[in-house]
Amino acid sequence: MKKILVPTDFSPLAENALKIAAKIAKKHDGEIFLLHLLDLPLDLIDPSQGKVSNDLPESIFFMKLAHQRFTAAMKKSYLKGIKVHETVEFNEAFEGIMQVSQKHECDLIVMGSHGAEGLKEVFVGSNTEKVVRYSEIPVLVIKSEVEGFKANTLLFATNLALETTNSYESAVQFAKEMDFEMKTVFINTVGKFRTSEHIDDQIEKFKDAVNDHNLEIVVRNDKNTEDGILNYAKHINADVVGIGTHGRKGIARLLNGSLSEHIVNHAKRPVITFKL
Repeated sequence: MKKILVPTDFSPLAENALKIAAKIAKKHDGEIFLLHLLDLPLDLIDPSQGKVSNDLPESIFFMKLAHQRFTAAMKKSYLKGIKVHETVEFNEAFEGIMQVSQKHECDLIVMGSHGAEGLKEVFVGSNTEKVVRYSEIPVLVIKSEVEGFKANTLLFATNLALETTNSYESAVQFAKEMDFEMKTVFINTVGKFRTSEHIDDQIEKFKDAVNDHNLEIVVRNDKNTEDGILNYAKHINADVVGIGTHGRKGIARLLNGSLSEHIVNHAKRPVITFKL
């Protein structure tokens, strides 16, 4: 975790994410790319250069305001000793985050999120949801300030499908780098009930696929997968919940939903997602 991207609007929620990113950066001698997206009117941006027009008072004002906020953020004690890059992009939030993460070859994105509810969750979604859905690198979502962030346990949820083994292996690597104890859970639900024999067979095939026959997978029964994951996370007091994400688009997402986005929206504890 050498390069960590933290999008910020300088709100308390974004600062919670920055605090966690700082702890990770210190632990791994990493650096932080602190990204602020300026939402300027189109007539303040030179389309031929992709830059703001320096001769316009409005653009100068927004740039100075962003720099002042960066300067104030850099003075925070928790950032002492960490290399922080001041990064400003003139782009919509989702596109800007994706571009910067790729440009600087970041290893991790840390974001704050309030979550979304109801119709907004289905039809609009937050920028965090979009990043979670499409990011090629792990995304750690922070919902509130995590005092100390002395996390010890990562709970990873799997559906045992063989095509998801790469996300499991990414979670294993993340747990090793963070010195987390990783626990793995499969949720058996009423709607997609599987017999014990069927589950045991799937577990053995999954172990073969990840080449780890010592892997322990806990099987829990619940009314739906989301509740099962969150209930078990609470039961074992997991510090972070991990899950793979499909990155579905359009009608496929509306029909199938996205478990990872639901978990990000409704979990009270930090959630990290890994691309399937």
